[in-house]
Order: sequence, then structure tokens, then C-alpha cells
Amino acid sequence: MSPVDNRLNEIDLGALASWMAQQGLGRGRIEQPRLLAGGTQNLIVQFSLQQRPFVLRKAAASAYANGSETMRREARVLAALASTDVPHAHLIAACAEEDVLGGAFYLMEPVDGFNVSVGMPKLHGGDPRLRRRMGFALVDGLAALRRVDYRAVGLEEFGRPDGFLERQVSRWRSQLESYQHYPGWPGSANLPEVDAIGTWLDRQRPQTFKPGILHGDYHIKNVLYRNTAAGLAAIIDWELATIGDPMIDLGWLLATWRDADGAAGGTPIVIEPWQGFPTATELVSYYAQCTGEDVSNARWYGVFACFKLALLLEGTYARACAGNVDSGVGREFHARALALLRRAREWIV
Repeated sequence: MSPVDNRLNEIDLGALASWMAQQGLGRGRIEQPRLLAGGTQNLIVQFSLQQRPFVLRKAAASAYANGSETMRREARVLAALASTDVPHAHLIAACAEEDVLGGAFYLMEPVDGFNVSVGMPKLHGGDPRLRRRMGFALVDGLAALRRVDYRAVGLEEFGRPDGFLERQVSRWRSQLESYQHYPGWPGSANLPEVDAIGTWLDRQRPQTFKPGILHGDYHIKNVLYRNTAAGLAAIIDWELATIGDPMIDLGWLLATWRDADGAAGGTPIVIEPWQGFPTATELVSYYAQCTGEDVSNARWYGVFACFKLALLLEGTYARACAGNVDSGVGREFHARALALLRRAREWIV
């Protein structure tokens, strides 16, 4: 069994089957469990019970603190989206308690779609016109999410929209400074653009926004596309969702998007083939068209996303300096953080 397959041992399939029987989801033995692609923080396992397919999502044993709370929040978001036109994996059941599998988890229906991180089907990979529609489909997903009244779907207490933007820069600066406890990390002076960008963000911060559901990590690798069309089959990985300024998601998309000439521009997300995908400017214009919202501050949200993502990537470098992460991965993430900060400075100028 490969190291990846070994992670299946973290799931007690017998305990899961017993819990599913209690929930009226079927009785019998769980069949054909297989680990789906996912990060180190979460386990995503597809299996069948009485010939019905299920997908389980649970925090991995190696996850950071509060993995169970993350699963509870994700399940709550998926439940809230059930009555909306936001493309998502439909929630079947959730277990908030930790005594069944050693952590909270939920079950969802499988999605018939593909993730560009593992390659495109021949249809999409061979047609730049289809890839152009794939880019705009990402904005369609944001527009659908923006149309949801978070109060009407039961998410009124899901976040703290009051003072949301005012908290952001100091929140992520504090995150950066928290890396000081990793021995060997050279410190925030290693990121010379942080102070200037943080000051600009505070001075240019939008004064108002319309609160809504914020995905929190919206980019092309966090969606599944339809196998036979350019549209989205599902938006995935809701672990950072909250109630805040939905324009943050647009900014995150811009920060992780390639430059107009196709260059990576510091983004840690590289998709091939890229020819045909719309430019960032076209995405912003389409967002305005789809939502009717003012996008005059789109640059601020893009700069903020570069700033936040750079500081998150630097955390991996700090852990690598302490010997907790492969040193090569750490250096790569630090280089990407520097590139993102350079991109932010270019957008400021």
C-alpha cells in the first residue's frame, strides 16, 4: 500500500458504517474506499454503501488545530447552499461529534466534474475558446454566491462583518509576526515590501461594502468543471468561508491569475494550457456585468489578496527553517511570497 493509500487507515470504516446505519443511510459493509486528491490538512474519501456513492470529508490527523471545527463550518455552509443556485457538492449528512471517527466529518454526494490541477479532458485542453468560457465561469460562480442572502439561509451568526475590512491588515501582520517562534526563520525583514504594502492598504481601504458569503480561498483549483462543458460543476474547499466582503474573493482570483502576457507573475497556481483564458481585466469587467457591483476598488482587493497570500506562504518557509517542512518546498514558497509582494507593489504604482 502506498503512503497515500495508508492515509485511509485514519478512517475506521466499521465505525463509519455503524453511524451511517443509525442515520438511515443504509446498512452493510463500506465498499471500494479510495482517497481522492486533497491537501495534507483534509482526508477526502469516496466509497459506496449498498451501491450508493458517498464522499467523506474529515480533517487529517496531521491537520492544524481546530480541524473538527473547520468541518462543522464547512458542513454548515453546504447545508445553507442547498436551496441556492451556487454550484456545490450537496450535503448528505454531518457528524459534529468527534467520538465516531476521532473528529467531526460530513458526507456529500460525488460531483461529476474535473479539477484542472490534475489535467484537462481532451475537450477542454484542445479548445482555447472553451477555456475562455471556463475563466468567465469562475466569475459566474462568484456572482451566484453573491446573490445568496446569508441571513435567509441561516448564516447570520457565521461571521463578523462589522469592521471586517478594518481588521484585515493587522490580522495578517500578526500572523506574520507569529512565525517568530520558528527557530531559524530570518523574520519579517525578509519580506521588505510588507510594511509599504500594509500602509497603502490601510490608507486606501474601501470605506463600505455589502456583507455576503465569502469563500475565502477562491481560485481555479478550488472548483470542479463540468466534463462536457465550460461551466462549474461545484465550488469546493469551503474551510475558510465566513461572512465578510465578497470582493475579497474577486481579489483572490486576481492574485492567483496569470498576467495578460500569460506569465505566472508570482502566482502559485500554474495551469496548462493557458491560451484562451481571459485576462484579469476581463474578469473584473465581467464581474461588474454579472453582479451590477462597483468594481472601482478591484485593485485594492487584488493587492490585499497578494499581501495575505504572501504572508500565508511565508508560514511554510518559517516551518521549513525550523525543520518541520522540506527545505526545498520552503524556499519555493518564500520565492512565491516575494513574487506576490512584487506584484502587489506593481499594482500600487
